[in-house]
Amino acid sequence: MNETVVTVVGNVATQPDFREAANGSAVSRFRLAATVRRWDREREEWADAYTSFYTVWAWRTLAANVVGSVSVGEPVIVQGKLRIQEQEREGKRWLSADIDAASIGHDLTRGTSAFRRVSPARPLPVEPVRLAGAGPGALPVAPTGARDPAGTAVMPGPALTTPL
Repeated sequence: MNETVVTVVGNVATQPDFREAANGSAVSRFRLAATVRRWDREREEWADAYTSFYTVWAWRTLAANVVGSVSVGEPVIVQGKLRIQEQEREGKRWLSADIDAASIGHDLTRGTSAFRRVSPARPLPVEPVRLAGAGPGALPVAPTGARDPAGTAVMPGPALTTPL
């Protein structure tokens, strides 16, 4: 209920990896580098200050889409829940900042991107198939107003398949 939701702009620092969690759901992760830039009044130019690193976790469909869309060095915007974790390794205390991502996208202020919608496979609607002609070897014809699985209209006419 009182989650800390953040939006971080940065560059992908490691190649996203993809795994299946123990419960069977897809998960991917990558490191995100966010560098603070400050105006240097003496030199009158922008200069890099410090860099913060975050481990970004994506689940289910977002996990698969991240692996297919994001590469090292690309500018991205990540929105999600911030988790600060404390660990002890070899007697030393470590803090890590993780983001459970709700959305991830390219930063279009620094380049262009092409979007491709991924739609889950849907069964075709069950409609009777008309036959062109009345003899053996007739080709099936798509019904008027039929649509393919992507939802685009199909022109009626002979199908591009082998005869039945």
